[in-house]
Amino acid sequence: MQAQRRVPPPAPRADGEPRRQGGQPGHPGRHRLLLGEARIDRWEVVRPAACRGCGAGLHPEAGPRDPADERVQVVELPPVRAEVTEYRLAARRCGSCGTITRAVRPAEAGVGAFGPRLQAVAALLVGRYRLSRREAVACLAELGEVEVSVGALARLERATSTVLEPVVAEVATAVRQAAVANLDETGWWQGKTRSWLWTMVTETLTLFRLDSHRSRAVALALLGPDWTGIVGSDRYSAYRYLPLEQRQLCWAHLIREFRKIAAYNQHQRPLGDRLLDITTRIFALWHRFRAEAIDRPALLADLAPLQADLRQALDAGLDPPHAVVAGALCGNLLDSWPALWTFAHVDGVEPTNTAAERALRPAVLWRKGSFGTQSDDGSRFVERIMTVAASCKQQGRGLLDFLVAAVSAARLGLPPPSLLPAPSA
Repeated sequence: MQAQRRVPPPAPRADGEPRRQGGQPGHPGRHRLLLGEARIDRWEVVRPAACRGCGAGLHPEAGPRDPADERVQVVELPPVRAEVTEYRLAARRCGSCGTITRAVRPAEAGVGAFGPRLQAVAALLVGRYRLSRREAVACLAELGEVEVSVGALARLERATSTVLEPVVAEVATAVRQAAVANLDETGWWQGKTRSWLWTMVTETLTLFRLDSHRSRAVALALLGPDWTGIVGSDRYSAYRYLPLEQRQLCWAHLIREFRKIAAYNQHQRPLGDRLLDITTRIFALWHRFRAEAIDRPALLADLAPLQADLRQALDAGLDPPHAVVAGALCGNLLDSWPALWTFAHVDGVEPTNTAAERALRPAVLWRKGSFGTQSDDGSRFVERIMTVAASCKQQGRGLLDFLVAAVSAARLGLPPPSLLPAPSA
């Protein structure tokens, strides 16, 4: 009998209490809303023929005393079959000199056997939905009756990556001008070479970059030498070159560290529980501020005693019996003190690095399914398609529509569409 996979229990809350699976208290529910009339393709009015009480016949048209119709919508996908266009390139012999001239292939036909939408869908299946190439080939055959080889799919990826190169270059320039950015990185493999996938998340754009190093040089290359904004990150040393006033340390990472202290042994538990309790109260204030229950001056005033409590707890962590386990962490946090509280002073700064961690989750799943990339071309495709996918999601734009527009523009020799949000009027 096949062994059942053990599902790990949900992580405990910041206050140490167990967290139940599913939606948490206060999480807003999501319900399907009826679509507007402009989105409806067909209407069908279903009328009752006889009264369910006495069986008498009912008039087909509504009367003044009849209630309004109940609206029920059913969404269905129509059968899909790829459209095939055959271009017959005619040839004509010149009556004057005898030269044969054949019509050239139209620009919109591209240079291969596949159109721009099919090319975009192929990139979408691999780069957004993380199907292997063989699975993507099978998906296209099953859903659209499209015959494409694994090699041809790889060539479509490279072509799409080339199309997206100027789009992502524009994003890389734009994110350096942001007031706030969250950075994080995760491991990757290119062939047998250990690499790192970095992400830089701003309010409306997300940039990915694969590099063989996990160093300050990569962070500096992402941010640019003239960076003047705030960086949200973990405590990794690559970000230490930034002034503390330009940093926000991630409190979600600190909560994990505090939990480790509390779980280490009975001697460390009081310190860990104290740090977790202070953190819980800090986030309670932050959530009240986010809900506009208090303003920023009130937030700063209410944080002051909690900051004093935290400093005392960290000082205690420098002395026995806590120093061996918590001393390095407590000392580092005291040395980085201003970077703990940037969120309380600067608009747009969050106390956690959740935005960057969330951006990396699809990459982690991709890595686990594909074991990384095998070439520089593959790595560039990962960077570019993930940049476009994440940025489109942030802006509420359709990824497929953007890819189709980019591929079509390239085939017609036009500038690619921009991922930069349109300036507000």
